[in-house]
Amino acid sequence: MDCVTIKAGYACPFMSKKGCTFNGGKCHPIIDKCEGCDRILDLETGRYCMISPDPAMKWRHGNCNMATHTKSGNNGGQRAKLNPLKASKRGASSK
Repeated sequence: MDCVTIKAGYACPFMSKKGCTFNGGKCHPIIDKCEGCDRILDLETGRYCMISPDPAMKWRHGNCNMATHTKSGNNGGQRAKLNPLKASKRGASSK
C-alpha cells in the first residue's frame, strides 16, 4: 500500500487502511552513517531511507546490508587460508 504520512506516494509494507503500523506511526530520518547512500529520499519533511523505516536499526550490528556506499566485509583482497591436508587430498584426487 502507498504511504500517506511521510513518504507520500511510495510503496510501504507498514501502511494499512488504519494508517502507518510501524513503531511510532511514522518513519524515522536517516542517521549520519547513511550519508552517501543511493537509497535516500529527499522530501520536504527531511531525508528518509527508501528501504528501512528506522535506519538506525540497520546500523546497530555493523554495516547496513542495503547501503550502497559501503563495501562488504571481505578480507581486504587476501585469500582465505587453506587446510594443507585437504589441499593435498584435492590434488591427489584430480590425478
